[in-house]
Amino acid sequence: MMLWLVGFVCVLLAIAARQRSGFYTARRLGELREERMSLEARRAELERQIRVASSRQVLVPLAERTLGLHEPSDSEFTVLPVTPSPSVGP
Repeated sequence: MMLWLVGFVCVLLAIAARQRSGFYTARRLGELREERMSLEARRAELERQIRVASSRQVLVPLAERTLGLHEPSDSEFTVLPVTPSPSVGP
């Protein structure tokens, strides 16, 4: 009889430990999902900032101010003729 009682208590303890482990795992999974959503939102915000920072509205004034560059007018373009190179025979 005592052996059955010890076995029953061991089974109950194993079930309780397994449930506790399952609850811990479920809680950790929820935390990780929240962290993932937060990181995805941060990534989307950073990608938006990159798009804004690399736009012409930001880069052109920055290049003019810091590098002294300007957008060329039509008269500043030079078209260079391309001549075909002589073919080298065998």
